[in-house]
Amino acid sequence: MNVLFAAGGTAGHINPALAIADKLTAAFPTTNVLFVGNPNGMEKKLVRKAGYDFVGVEMHGFERGFSPKEIAHNFKAAYCYFFSAKRSVKRIIKEFKPDLAVGTGGYVTATVLSQTVSMGIKTVTHESNSYPGAATKMLSGKADKVFLASEDAKKHLNDTSRCIVTGNPLRTNIPIEERSSAKKSLGLSDDFTVLSFGGSLGANRITSAVAALISWEKDRKINHIHSYGGGNKEIFYNALKENNVTEDKNRLIFRDYIDNMYTCMCAADLIISRAGAMTITELAEIGRASVLVPYPAAAENHQYYNAKTLADKDAALIIEDKELTGEKLIDTVSALFNDRERLLLMEKNAYSLRTANAADRIIGEIIELVGEENLLK
Repeated sequence: MNVLFAAGGTAGHINPALAIADKLTAAFPTTNVLFVGNPNGMEKKLVRKAGYDFVGVEMHGFERGFSPKEIAHNFKAAYCYFFSAKRSVKRIIKEFKPDLAVGTGGYVTATVLSQTVSMGIKTVTHESNSYPGAATKMLSGKADKVFLASEDAKKHLNDTSRCIVTGNPLRTNIPIEERSSAKKSLGLSDDFTVLSFGGSLGANRITSAVAALISWEKDRKINHIHSYGGGNKEIFYNALKENNVTEDKNRLIFRDYIDNMYTCMCAADLIISRAGAMTITELAEIGRASVLVPYPAAAENHQYYNAKTLADKDAALIIEDKELTGEKLIDTVSALFNDRERLLLMEKNAYSLRTANAADRIIGEIIELVGEENLLK
């Protein structure tokens, strides 16, 4: 069976597609997989690293502003969508002859899946955020099945008749470590531990607020793990200097990139981060209380809605980026540090939101749609 995947733009779109592809090819080894994406996007690197075939088509998302630069960009995006990309995608579809098309969000999904739907090919799409993107809104009444990470996403769709809440698929199961053991493996004491990161955009308001928080923590025997993001080391260390923080390697771990994130999350008593879709999924899967600072420039402010899914269940606290200061963060963390019962309740609430085996659920729905006998061909 031939399966065409459309994913791109961000890791939050690409990784769920890879998780579905991994599960599908493991269950049905004769499956032929082809990914379509932007040749200049991160999807090319991630998909090929995962061992799947990839073909690039120049595509562009639409800007929401009206500056001359944004208008010029939108003319280029429109030309690609209606002419060059459309022709290229049709050619790929005719050559590959997919029996099924799978999209996981972003303008790549909109461009490719609009063609598979119009050509009568079985089509499914997955939305990883609590606020659906434009592609999901466009496809919600057209795709054969629409998989959602959260029940909250339904609130923002006009047609929910084809929607199925599956959760966000992960490529591998998160290796859950006992908290004290995780701390020990990191060389930390068993004291209260904070983990903070701001995604790849380390040079933001989180940096200065976290530096102030670390200064407050030094007299309270609190461990802190922080990822400041690639290329932002100088900015972060200048912020530490301004807050009179000297690096104590017995309780502080600072990295540009954390390559053992799951161990760090398991070690944490509290996590401070942006609110990307996969971060929300991991917080629920591990069961950790969090302070979430949604990235304000995220499309349609979807990170705020991701954070709200946890906050509405008292599993997280939200501080909007424009309101984030060192003082505000210290007050928020201090309240939780001094109220361990509340913190444990937030952990339990986060864990209650986990949707286990999302990839298996999606594969089950795909089998129902196309028939197991076809997948075995």
